[in-house]
Order: sequence, then C-alpha cells, then structure tokens
Amino acid sequence: MLFSKEEEQRITSAIKTAERKTSGEIRLFVEDVCFRDHPVERAEEVFQLFGMFNTKNRNAVLIYLAEKSRHFAIWGDSGIHELVGFQFWEQEKHLLWEHLQKDEAANGVCQAIDLIGERLREYFPADDKDNENELPDEIIYG
Repeated sequence: MLFSKEEEQRITSAIKTAERKTSGEIRLFVEDVCFRDHPVERAEEVFQLFGMFNTKNRNAVLIYLAEKSRHFAIWGDSGIHELVGFQFWEQEKHLLWEHLQKDEAANGVCQAIDLIGERLREYFPADDKDNENELPDEIIYG
C-alpha cells in the first residue's frame, strides 16, 4: 500500500477541504501497475469507469498513481480543462513528480489537491445553498 492510514486521512481531508468552496470534484486513484503505454490513457479510462464525467459542470479532476510502475497522470474533465489549459496540468504534474522523486507521495498529492482546489474555486465557486458532493472523497485503490 502506498499510503499509511494517517496519510490516507490527510489526503481525504485535503479533498474535503478543497471541495468545500467549489462545485468541483477531486478523486485519487491508486493502483500497483499501469498497463497502458501512457498513464494519461489509464487516467482517462479510470475517469470514465467511475463516471466522473457525470458532474453538473463537468469539473471533476482525477489524480492517477501507479505505485510500482512509478507512473502518474492528472485528468480534468472538459469544463475545467477548457478554462485552465495544458499549462496548468503540466505545473501540477511537475509538482507531483518532484515529491514522488523524494518518496513524498502523500505530501505531493496533498499539495496538488490544494492547487487544483484553488483553481476550481476560481472558476467554479461553491453555491452556499447547494454544494452537493457529487463524488465520494475516499481514495480508490485498483
């Protein structure tokens, strides 16, 4: 397992905190090995598999990690991607890569979640009356 129970709680808490002020959704998917040529292909597949495209504003983001393959990717739905573009995702990937190289995966994931949350808040602020949590916040292990 990539994360300890304490790290899982920190990550889940980071997701809940990030989502509190946005209608956007963030999920983390972790598996041992990526069997695709490019991890972004697997991230898109997982995104579809878990129905993350079904959010009202198409503003869900998936962070994908394959521990033993040492691969990762970030996939944002069309609503958020159209607004932030490739440069934002490249910055996020670089941040995460730096932490993974130092075996600080939990710290890197939490920082990436915080930055994604800030960007989601900028473009998709929460409606205080109806900020439905459309997707579960727990880490998905594949």
